[in-house]
Amino acid sequence: MWIGRVLPALSLGLRASARDQISLAGMPPLLHIDAERSTVTVGGGVRYGELAPPLDRAGYALHNLGSLPHICIAGATATGTHGSGWTNGNLATAVRALELVTASGDVVTVERGDDDFAGSVVALGMLGIVTSVTLAIDPTYAVAQYVYDNLSLAQFTAHLEATMSAEYSVSVFTDWRGPVMNQVWMKHRTDASKPWQAWGQARWLDARVADGPRHPVPGVDPAACTEQGGVPGPWYERLPHFRLDFTPSSGDELQSEYFVPREAAVAAVTAVRSIAHLIAPALQICELRTIAADDLWLSPAYGRDSFALHFTWISDMAAVIPALTAIEQQLAPFDARPHWGKVFAMNADVVRSRYERLPDFSKLAARFDPTGKFRNEFVDRFVPR
Repeated sequence: MWIGRVLPALSLGLRASARDQISLAGMPPLLHIDAERSTVTVGGGVRYGELAPPLDRAGYALHNLGSLPHICIAGATATGTHGSGWTNGNLATAVRALELVTASGDVVTVERGDDDFAGSVVALGMLGIVTSVTLAIDPTYAVAQYVYDNLSLAQFTAHLEATMSAEYSVSVFTDWRGPVMNQVWMKHRTDASKPWQAWGQARWLDARVADGPRHPVPGVDPAACTEQGGVPGPWYERLPHFRLDFTPSSGDELQSEYFVPREAAVAAVTAVRSIAHLIAPALQICELRTIAADDLWLSPAYGRDSFALHFTWISDMAAVIPALTAIEQQLAPFDARPHWGKVFAMNADVVRSRYERLPDFSKLAARFDPTGKFRNEFVDRFVPR
């Protein structure tokens, strides 16, 4: 860990709102590519969709992207946000270094290999203000995606591993209103050594290739979605589901997500299906994805390959809470971990028990921020002092 000179936060272009929230909008975007180390350093407030085009023009790419290119890099990595892929870690696994302004005003750099690194990346904003992030980069690549309609639940659960590992990134969508998975989105790297299992096929198991573009939420115009139909394009125009210049997802929504061990995926899907009648009335769509294990202490995929069940709800908390409670009861046998940045109803003691490195992180947070400047009501509940 490297500690620089003390600087007042506001001199760095940071702005505090009336609610004591810090904005990075005034920070310089930064973009420094180190070809020798295969990294790019970028301002923490930069969005993935803003980083990707210049990175691609320079001949480089990130290993993965989330569903939305609209999210900022510092926020996404701080909460363990992810894309999908049988062998792909979450977005935070690309981090190689962080620069933070701590509660004391020190400028601190934490790098992979430092003792504090594994606790500093997915850190919920508790260690300081992340002013820049250094990410691992790969040579640029192209991706093509197909969408398949109406994969039966029976076929999906019988062939879950084959489906979720069929391509570089796979997402399965269902509204739980019948024994069917509405859509399967398969994203293929054109430079992959294995052939595209979906290429040119009219069917995947008992699902049929879509006859036109699709939006994950039934009935929503697909104009906001990235190009489908097997047309190759730049990685950043295919790995996300949505285009940067459109409103993300459906726009007016709540979101929840739970991570279970990958080996429990079929049992978890079956358990959630059993309460579909409680979920469907408040649900817009549910997305199922896989995330490779990592070593980041507060990552929902810490120490285990994971299967994630993501729920996009209507914007009505009163309707959503009973559904959340039922889902958490069904997923309890699988030690489900909630996504830190989304809505959940789980008891704080239960959450703490699911993140086994939380005691180590509490000590780290106390060392970086001994007076609790970066604490709030939420972290007070889940991250004890």
